[in-house]
Amino acid sequence: MTWTVVTAAVLVIIAILGGALYRQRRLNQNLRSQLEAAAANLEQLQQACSRLAPAGVVQRLISDEVQPGTGPKAERKVATALFVDLVGFTAMSERLEPAVLARVLDGYYQRMSDAIDEHRGQVGSFVGDGIVAYFGATQPNPWQCDDAVRAALAMRAAIDEYNGELDREGLPRLSIGIGIDRGPGLAGLMGSRDRKEYAFIGRSVNLAARVQALTRIHQVDILVTETVRDDLDPGFVLVPMPAEPVKGLTKPVMTYAVRRRSTDREPAVG
Repeated sequence: MTWTVVTAAVLVIIAILGGALYRQRRLNQNLRSQLEAAAANLEQLQQACSRLAPAGVVQRLISDEVQPGTGPKAERKVATALFVDLVGFTAMSERLEPAVLARVLDGYYQRMSDAIDEHRGQVGSFVGDGIVAYFGATQPNPWQCDDAVRAALAMRAAIDEYNGELDREGLPRLSIGIGIDRGPGLAGLMGSRDRKEYAFIGRSVNLAARVQALTRIHQVDILVTETVRDDLDPGFVLVPMPAEPVKGLTKPVMTYAVRRRSTDREPAVG
């Protein structure tokens, strides 16, 4: 009788422990599933945010460096601004059907953005058919001018390749103008309470846009200011252009056309 009671008690204890172990395993599985789902959601959120701000800023937003409900504080930095714009876009937009035009523009935006990303730059914003990019605005970069000019040369090569594709489809070729300047400014998330975007605000951004417009006057595709020239690696081949007046400045601006790096082939003319 005693052994029967003991055996029954042991079986009851085993059943209780087995049930508890089963419940704990189910709980662990549920927790694991919740953690995996949370990690996937966080990755999706990070990818979505990376379209609105540089990766470094997004990482700070989701880390302990930034308190909930706030954003990274704007900081004064010296950065290099690059402005690229399509030449003759208005005429092209009148010739193409909207769907075709959108596809051509998407290809242009993607290739220009890739060139910027591959040279440690960040796309700041799309302004019509223009793109504003920054180098050294999110992280210190002593080679920011070199990176910006290398990105511009990569854009030139990318447009040449893209034009080959457009030729095969019987679509108009694209031409670009690029202006680059370097200077101090304010970098960070800016905007209203409901909507913010990462931006670099300073004289160099405006001057880069003005210099880009001078590419039409000088009949070149890449122009840099004296400030950029003074900070560039001597391996870049530059050609001085006549000083030209620009809106907002009292003195004419001296610019330099970027031909190539000394180790590259001379670009084809025409």
